[in-house]
Amino acid sequence: MSPRAAARLAALGFTDVYDYVAGKADWGSAGLPLEGAEGSETRAGAFARPDVPRFEPREALQTVRRRVTGTGFDTCFVVDADGVVLGRLGRTALASDADVLVDEAMTEGPSTVRPSARLAEVVERMQRQNLSGLPVTTSDGRLVGLLTRADAERALARL
Repeated sequence: MSPRAAARLAALGFTDVYDYVAGKADWGSAGLPLEGAEGSETRAGAFARPDVPRFEPREALQTVRRRVTGTGFDTCFVVDADGVVLGRLGRTALASDADVLVDEAMTEGPSTVRPSARLAEVVERMQRQNLSGLPVTTSDGRLVGLLTRADAERALARL
């Protein structure tokens, strides 16, 4: 809210009033709802699959592979205790028989998109770069879910 609005609320007796300086862009990037003609229903976060498998870095790759098999996913994410994305395990890593920990097999720092990213722009990027999916993360790096290209293209066609 603006400083003027915060001052007005304080004058009306509200005691916990904050001036949110980061603004609307950060609000949407945090996965919070957007309204209007290009509201949340037209953004990547609305179509991200929150059930994508996620694991901690010190888990055994062989254990992770067994747990991912049969989920319908060919990728999973490595997150810290707060859900911040540290890396990604793709098809090659999940097919490996290596006796290593997840943090040794993961691809660090995967490219991500914010929940507020416009779906049409994300689909265009996925098509241009031949990507099958992109992780959706909040502005502080927490995993929201996986946006698959197939889901995104279907959703865009409906919009």
